[in-house]
Amino acid sequence: MTENEQEEPAAPRTTDAGSDVSHTAETDAPHKEARENRPQWTAAADPAGGADDAEQKDGAEVNTGTTIDKAGVPEAAIPELVIISGMSGAGRSTAAKCLEDLGWFVVDNLPPALIPTMVELGARSQGNVARIAVVVDVRGRRFFDNLRESLADLETKHVTRRIVFLESSDDALVRRFEGVRRPHPLQGDGRIVDGIAAERELLRELRGDADLVIDTSSLNVHELRAKMDAQFAGEEEPELRATVMSFGFKYGLPVDADLVVDMRFLPNPHWVPELRQYTGLNEEVAGYVFNQPGAKEFLDRYAELLQLIRTGYRREGKRYVTIAVGCTGGKHRSVAMSEKLAARLVSEGVETVVVHRDMGRE
Repeated sequence: MTENEQEEPAAPRTTDAGSDVSHTAETDAPHKEARENRPQWTAAADPAGGADDAEQKDGAEVNTGTTIDKAGVPEAAIPELVIISGMSGAGRSTAAKCLEDLGWFVVDNLPPALIPTMVELGARSQGNVARIAVVVDVRGRRFFDNLRESLADLETKHVTRRIVFLESSDDALVRRFEGVRRPHPLQGDGRIVDGIAAERELLRELRGDADLVIDTSSLNVHELRAKMDAQFAGEEEPELRATVMSFGFKYGLPVDADLVVDMRFLPNPHWVPELRQYTGLNEEVAGYVFNQPGAKEFLDRYAELLQLIRTGYRREGKRYVTIAVGCTGGKHRSVAMSEKLAARLVSEGVETVVVHRDMGRE
């Protein structure tokens, strides 16, 4: 990502889409009129953020038909809830702004203990607040221990919630903090890397519970917004949203992958002179890959395995899956297989996005 994100324990501010740096009331002036027309609850902005925070409907789902055990509250009035969290500098503010642009009511740095109250207020709005996104981060760390209790409270009231977690590599986070010359919220008297390590430990359990993890290490603001739009902009909620990502092992594993498969068991087109300059998107390269023993059989069997996994994910309430397909450089075999696998998923009714992470890096 090209912009930086940090969060500081500052007073609530309204988020400003497209930037992860704190904004003053003067810079927010152009948006004042629009905010005044929204339901009057306090919304704070992510005072600093990596250009990589995202989450609206890129693959994130919208809850429907949820209920709260409150007399006199119509079921249809219960708002959808998305909780945005993740590493400082990973782009939470960008993700929140994406959802705001899509019509969500966004509250930044809300103490977790107040989340159930926020949902109840939305339910009383007679449908005026149909979708709520709450940003939870270490700026409210003294309240962070209350998050699990609040989520349990929502579960007893049959409120379906989704957790979006913004992740990024240590190197990317350090660059972003250094770029804005601001300390990490948890570094204290130590170094930035000390703050990052402390935050990872604090958020470890929440990351494991996340419904959608987005790695923003190599994303800029626009790419993050595109991911969020892909997850949250759709009118109808599909059974499962899948991202099929090709990558090169020599550039490292994608940290947001749910499933990883290795195409290095197939001959490498890199060693065929007439194919070396092309990618797996080229018909000749794809033909070469799928004419190799085991390629078509792998595609068929792995697609069958994904059908089984898909059923289990839905049963467990998981709505998003990232399938990482790797080869040595992420240029030939993984690209060709990703395209075929994505096409197979689409033919089976799975909403699918294809991303070629490392294609073009060589």
